[in-house]
Amino acid sequence: MELDVIALRRDLHAHPEVGFTEFRTAAKVVEILLSLGYEVQYGEETMDGPSRRGLPSEEALEEAYQRALRDGANPDIVSKMRGGYTAVIGVKKGQAPGPTVGFRFDMDALPIRESADADHAPQAKGFRSVYEGSMHACAHDGHTAVGLGLAAKLADGSFHGTVKLIFQPAEEGVRGAYAIVQKGCLDDVDYLFCHHQGTDVPTGEFHGGGQGFLASTKLAARFYGVSSHAGASPEKGRNALLGAATALMNIHALPRFSTGSTRVNVGVLEGGTAANIVPEFARMVIETRSVSEETNNDLEQRVRRIIAHSAEMHELRYEIDVIGAAIPIRCDEELVQLAMEEARQVEGFHTVKASVESAMGSEDASFMIRRVQEKGGKGTYMIIGSHLPAPHHHPKFDIEEEILPRGVELLSRIARRVLT
Repeated sequence: MELDVIALRRDLHAHPEVGFTEFRTAAKVVEILLSLGYEVQYGEETMDGPSRRGLPSEEALEEAYQRALRDGANPDIVSKMRGGYTAVIGVKKGQAPGPTVGFRFDMDALPIRESADADHAPQAKGFRSVYEGSMHACAHDGHTAVGLGLAAKLADGSFHGTVKLIFQPAEEGVRGAYAIVQKGCLDDVDYLFCHHQGTDVPTGEFHGGGQGFLASTKLAARFYGVSSHAGASPEKGRNALLGAATALMNIHALPRFSTGSTRVNVGVLEGGTAANIVPEFARMVIETRSVSEETNNDLEQRVRRIIAHSAEMHELRYEIDVIGAAIPIRCDEELVQLAMEEARQVEGFHTVKASVESAMGSEDASFMIRRVQEKGGKGTYMIIGSHLPAPHHHPKFDIEEEILPRGVELLSRIARRVLT
């Protein structure tokens, strides 16, 4: 059976949903997998609730849930996802025993307003986002479409072993994979293949592995003080915003490390209500990154100490939550070479390479690959090149749609190669 992956991608592109709110997308994935005869797990079956990171507010989750219902999501399916349980796993057992091969596809969009310029292909061709302020600006619509195209290719079950297709929410901010891992959904996977489209690799080029993904931790810190009149009695107040600002300056003053490249950034700082009121609340969002997991952990602990001492200095209470995390990816050479061999057999791939360095980014598929490897299996993270008219996370981001059927063919060949 074949799916029109280009038409499917355009539908997904027009209805982008950010992390943990992918209700319409996930419901469509469930419907298609069921129609193809897959055993399908979704809702709380697929995610450990407390392990979800950076979960949106209850109001945001409910608003997105109701929007999905208005836009045609199957109410019987989507009701199991209510509250942000939007992962979907499709399982197809073959005609004889064999290994389990997993493929992971991320589904979420970004909080970006998509370009409405006439030279932007989704606008010109009529599939620009209908949700203002949200956009598929990182190819996850293409990833999901390829995953469903692969499901159709393997629906006959004519292989030895089991295929497990993992559709992950909330990759952006590296938030969603960890809860799937903690639920145990990767524990039976012998071989795991993850991929990304684009990433500054040109159309027609394929890389069997990705290198250079950074360990990262995303933290949300909240400071609690006491409000007071800023003119009449400032000494009676405890300035939460000042405490947060103190932390910000010292976080950005952290030294470099001899053990590996690092990054640190305070991306959000907010607080206060009026010019004449000492702010009683402030919030900041911070990320740390490093090529080394150990160095990132050290950097994170230094950030935590700065927050604690800044709060103490200004007599504030504080809280810190981890809202996202990733670890480095180590690809298994056996799978890198296998993927390269199969790519050479697919029309349209004219350049095949072993690996490509990431642009100092992070990926929470890292937790999935690590768990498979810890259980004795193997994993890799592949790159399918695509010309990009604008960078990832840009309002004019788009992919070359010709890569979608090519990606389906490649992953199908990989699956059947492993499951012979």
